Amino acid sequence: MMFADFQTGGPMWTGEGPREVRHAIRFDAPFLQTPAVLVGISLWDSDRRTNLRADLTAENITPEGFDVVFRTWGDTRLARIRADWTAIGAVRDENDWLLD
Repeated sequence: MMFADFQTGGPMWTGEGPREVRHAIRFDAPFLQTPAVLVGISLWDSDRRTNLRADLTAENITPEGFDVVFRTWGDTRLARIRADWTAIGAVRDENDWLLD
């Protein structure tokens, strides 16, 4: 869950203007090189009386992890957002020593 601001009266639910939520994701094991990262919204709970504005992105991608970032602006009121991600890239294998 990126946030659940309706429960606490947080800024995504009560605020206006530019707002941002950022979560650091660390991979269980590092990739050999910087992976490709895909992010998507898997739950979207909003107020029906305001315009929906959203930007979901992966930033600061490294072989060890990345930041998933959700932004909105204007009068958009969001109760909660859940984001999912997939990272694709080469990882170490137990047989890698055979290639050295």
